[in-house]
Amino acid sequence: MSIPVILASKSKPRRDVLYAAGICPTIRVSHVDEPAALEAAAAQAGTGVDALSVEQRVTTLATAKAQAVHQAYREVAAASAAASGERVIAYPLQAKELQGEMDDDAGSEAAAAVNGPIDYSSAPVATTRDFSHVTIPTVTEPIRNVVAMQPGLTRAEVGPLIVGCDSMFLLDGVCYGKPHNADVARERLRRMSGATGELWTGHCVIDFASGRVVSAASKAVVRFGKFDDRDIERYIATGEPLEVAGSFTLEGFGGAFIDGIDGDPHGVIGISLPLLRRLVGELGVAWTDLWNVAPGESLPGVLDADGKELPPKENVHQPGDGWIDCACGRKHWGTNGASGVLLARRDPATGRVTHVVMQHRAAWSAEGGTWGIPGGATADGESPIEGALRESYEEANITPADIEVVGSYREDHGPWAYTTVFAFEKPGHKVEPRANDDESMEICWVPIDDVPNRRLLTAMKTDWPRFAARLDAIAAAHRGR
Repeated sequence: MSIPVILASKSKPRRDVLYAAGICPTIRVSHVDEPAALEAAAAQAGTGVDALSVEQRVTTLATAKAQAVHQAYREVAAASAAASGERVIAYPLQAKELQGEMDDDAGSEAAAAVNGPIDYSSAPVATTRDFSHVTIPTVTEPIRNVVAMQPGLTRAEVGPLIVGCDSMFLLDGVCYGKPHNADVARERLRRMSGATGELWTGHCVIDFASGRVVSAASKAVVRFGKFDDRDIERYIATGEPLEVAGSFTLEGFGGAFIDGIDGDPHGVIGISLPLLRRLVGELGVAWTDLWNVAPGESLPGVLDADGKELPPKENVHQPGDGWIDCACGRKHWGTNGASGVLLARRDPATGRVTHVVMQHRAAWSAEGGTWGIPGGATADGESPIEGALRESYEEANITPADIEVVGSYREDHGPWAYTTVFAFEKPGHKVEPRANDDESMEICWVPIDDVPNRRLLTAMKTDWPRFAARLDAIAAAHRGR
């Protein structure tokens, strides 16, 4: 098993550099307030931000990003470690009513799947089975046993490694970050024509298991060719220079205007592989232990019935993403399984459940347009509970520090399983859910009595009666807490 890498950046170029080098990272955006981070660093140094060198700036911001993601994962691990209640494990494929059905259904589903690209948003093969008509064998155990024994963040001896990066361009003694608009980009590009500058990229790596931190910066000298106003206007029209440090890229439209580079070209793209390998080595980790991509393996895409990419282009493949063929004859999302959080709000006076957080699923997703709970594929190196907590924050802004895990339900199909994590808002805490990414049309608190009236995901429709009853039972046991 490789050591997982978490990239504290949504930068596609950085992700692509790592992927080409054999590393598919988990993406976790840091949401760092960059001006505030620089001001804090300057104050600590007893100076102003303008007095900070470009090396100090990029290293400060890279460290701030890595630390923010490290703290977010600490909160996930803490919420998982504090989980209480029971884990119910259900084995629907072992139900007596289904004996002999699965093999026949699997054959027909497999035959249907070879007739061309699958539209995962609506194809029956990607729809979870309805087991409401069968008596499902179950096993119940204390959830703490699972937390103590299952692999995950809290039990890892090394990793995951959290990588933060930040880039700035130094030209004529002035530091430049992202221009963000056409006017600023135009002014900078005119100065850069025929000039030479320096692209600095700060790197910070944190080992989650040990908490050790290492950081450094790479530098590359960039020599630009001559380009005129027509070139600049056409380049700005591509949109490429607006959201990149220095207003140019090496690997895109701007590459033809770069005459030469002295230093590490990967650093110009935003992440220096040689420097990163050295920092990882300082943490006692072999670079090759990070490889989790097979040679020649390309980033997978999900296709619709016409062979076009189904999710938005911004959707990022991460470790654990992918469809697998299940023993039930269907295809399920998550090579390590999947999980989600069913978060409930209780009445302060009575302690009864009044609302739950629901996700209106994006049209391109499996059973798009239905309602379910926020969640997704379990990533490498995390437990199902940790995966559910991470996913529910990334998708729905459910902050782990504001909730308590009070039970779980695992539907186990053998090669694949889905874990529903039951949670309450902590007393005195309030979760404000919202759609944090493009996987949801809407995220909101839904009155408990209104849930059955929604168009539910098949699995949620099947499970909701028992979930509602269990929430009531857990709430009664927690009354007064």
